[in-house]
Amino acid sequence: MAQSERVLDLSGVTVRRGGNQLLDGVDWHVDADQRWVILGPNGAGKTTLLNLAAARNHPTSGVVEILGERLGRIDVFELRPRIGLSTTAVADSIPNDEKAFDVVRTAAWGRMGRWREEYDPQDDERAASLLRWLGVAQLADRLFGTLSEGERKRVLIARALMTDPELLLLDEPAAGLDLGAREALVATLAGLARDAAAPALVLVTHHVEEIPPGFTHALVLSAGGVIAAGPIAEALTSETLSKAFGLPLTLTANGSRFTATAA
Repeated sequence: MAQSERVLDLSGVTVRRGGNQLLDGVDWHVDADQRWVILGPNGAGKTTLLNLAAARNHPTSGVVEILGERLGRIDVFELRPRIGLSTTAVADSIPNDEKAFDVVRTAAWGRMGRWREEYDPQDDERAASLLRWLGVAQLADRLFGTLSEGERKRVLIARALMTDPELLLLDEPAAGLDLGAREALVATLAGLARDAAAPALVLVTHHVEEIPPGFTHALVLSAGGVIAAGPIAEALTSETLSKAFGLPLTLTANGSRFTATAA
């Protein structure tokens, strides 16, 4: 994929479920060489938006194009293997007695848990190399249910990368981690963000402290609407965060990291 190619193109997207409006007229455009963070309070619509980007949901109105294909006109089962996804829902679908190595490897078949599928040596090597790159090769034979939260997050990211996706979506990858595990994961994601060969990245978080260095753009949501979207220095400000979270906040940049405190 050319670095300038558009991977996500949302125009006037609205999502209503059970009488509730989860997204309201969202416009959002992501190119292949961009690394986006989506920020906003609980109920802002972040997960709903990520599920659209993952071809796991359809809009009530508006147009969603993913990797050049329009939702509603493409078989999503053909589209999904081109998208790497790491979410709590994915983690909850993985059997606790699955080995970490197989958690990663089964992504090649789009499965949750080994069955009767066959893998070739290239699949084995890719799964092993991803676990090595993410610093968890020693966990290959450990059962998923015995892993710590931080170990699980790294294994899930390896799984999301298994199919060499064109788009990588990470939903709160640092949630539930202690400080050391969070900083180790942020450093890993920073390395991925700076890799020119990496896919387009979209990361959802509640906390600016979890934004890895190297992320280029920010989308700030509140109540299903876009507060700001664009280059991170322009979209991520004290003003946009204050508006999104409904209280005065001061955003401080320390090098390539951020902190936010009550004003």
